[in-house]
Amino acid sequence: MNEAIAKVCHEANKAYCETIGDMSQVSWAEAPDWQKESAVKGVEFCIANPDAPASANHDSWLQVKLDDGWKYGLVKNPDTKEHPCIVPYEALPVEQQKKDALFKAIVAALHST
Repeated sequence: MNEAIAKVCHEANKAYCETIGDMSQVSWAEAPDWQKESAVKGVEFCIANPDAPASANHDSWLQVKLDDGWKYGLVKNPDTKEHPCIVPYEALPVEQQKKDALFKAIVAALHST
């Protein structure tokens, strides 16, 4: 079930990114394993912490990335493990903060059914 929810979150994230001009996201079917695993971990965090604010989703994601050796970079690059969202939640652009809220809302809606 968590992977199914992660897939919906991933596809919604892709669609949202496209509305803000980011066409770099690939579909779930084309996503690398590390990206799918990251989405599943996000779902697990949301389920375990239903009352946590969206900022906590980012904090959890950030810690997983840091533990895996990722660092800040201007452009997302999985080969060099660089990502522009490797910053505190408050430093994220509003468009990026909305992705965390969207992810949390989808998990809440689908997990309760």
